[in-house]
Amino acid sequence: MNHLLGVAIESLVAILLILTIGYCMLLNARLKRLKADEHSLKATIAELITATEIAERAIGGLKHTVRDVNENLGSQLSAATEMSVELKKHLSEGDNLIRRLSKIVIAARPPEPEAANKISPAKAVAAAAQAFSDRRRSDGLAA
Repeated sequence: MNHLLGVAIESLVAILLILTIGYCMLLNARLKRLKADEHSLKATIAELITATEIAERAIGGLKHTVRDVNENLGSQLSAATEMSVELKKHLSEGDNLIRRLSKIVIAARPPEPEAANKISPAKAVAAAAQAFSDRRRSDGLAA
């Protein structure tokens, strides 16, 4: 019986060893899959880090571009404002010049037959002289 008990115990130990070997093979397969997933996860993380660095550089470039555009746009806007003021000034000067020229032309026109009785030549000369004196001098020349 001693011998039978020893064989039973040895058989039980052998069965347990076979089960342990099978479980170790299952764990080994799972560890291999985990290692493969770890490598793919590391590759994904590396790609993500690279993409993040590229995006950060692109954002920095965009910020620089926005700053440059803002400065250029500001300077162009101020130049446009100055030009607008200058054009308004020139337009008002042109209006004044046209008004004075029309006065000179009206004064220099020969009187019409019915208007001859109304405006004397002395008044026409006076009006022409007044229009001439209204002209401003710019750059030392008569405008």
